[in-house]
Amino acid sequence: MRNIMRRALTPLAVLLLAACGAGDEKTTGDRAEPAEPSSRTLAATVERADGYDTLAGVVANAGLTHVLEGVGPYTLLAPSDAAFGAGGAGAFTDETLRAQGAALLRAHIVPGALTRADIAAALGRDADGSVQMRTMADTLLTFSRDGEAIRVRSESGASARLTGEESVASNGVLQPVDALLVRQDQPAAATTP
Repeated sequence: MRNIMRRALTPLAVLLLAACGAGDEKTTGDRAEPAEPSSRTLAATVERADGYDTLAGVVANAGLTHVLEGVGPYTLLAPSDAAFGAGGAGAFTDETLRAQGAALLRAHIVPGALTRADIAAALGRDADGSVQMRTMADTLLTFSRDGEAIRVRSESGASARLTGEESVASNGVLQPVDALLVRQDQPAAATTP
């Protein structure tokens, strides 16, 4: 019972920690540096970031730009163009796949503004060395250490590492990941509640 209660409270603790620290730090890897203030929303951050053209196209095609411009806060686990290319998911910018693109994006969005330092701190406090967070698609993501890197695994078995430099936006955090967090054989089924 105690273990169940700890697992249930861990995501809440991570969200509370994120609320306290959002915007205070910018990290590269696990190294904390002062954050550059940003007045850009997540939508504007994705649109202007180098290497995220496919993600920007999926956001626009899915009609979720207004969500990423909204109040939030959200953490967007942002697959790069290379991650989309490796997963063969570039077609999510096709208008006929609008719903699947929206489902894919919901599987990459976590409520709250989570910096890499917040995630690393939560991992350091957990006896099992893993922390779970629920996505906007109502699926669980499990964060854990992989050497010096932080790895995130979805319920579908897809796995990615947090890579590159995170961006703190006015309404959340963009966390670059090196792979899609849905299995490509059934992307919509893996992300719908």
